[in-house]
Amino acid sequence: MHLYKVFQKNFELKKGEFIGMLIERRKDLRGTTQMEAALRWARSAFSCRVKDEKTIFVVPDEVKLGNDSRWLMEKGVFTKEEFLAMVKLVHQSQ
Repeated sequence: MHLYKVFQKNFELKKGEFIGMLIERRKDLRGTTQMEAALRWARSAFSCRVKDEKTIFVVPDEVKLGNDSRWLMEKGVFTKEEFLAMVKLVHQSQ
């Protein structure tokens, strides 16, 4: 499973701003590289949240989730707000 953190380039602050997160379960990327597939998916999922979709970039990360985290895979696309709410719930339960 691959986790992609999606960012938007902020040229004024010279850094990336977190937009959301994508979780990909498929192994076959149909002839494209991992980065091409992730960037295409990120642009289609988050282009409505930015002015210029060319400012979107992704940071891939390999993730091994246990059985307790299978609920995370059900949706696949998380906005920044959903992701932060999820993290808050996890910290409250600990």
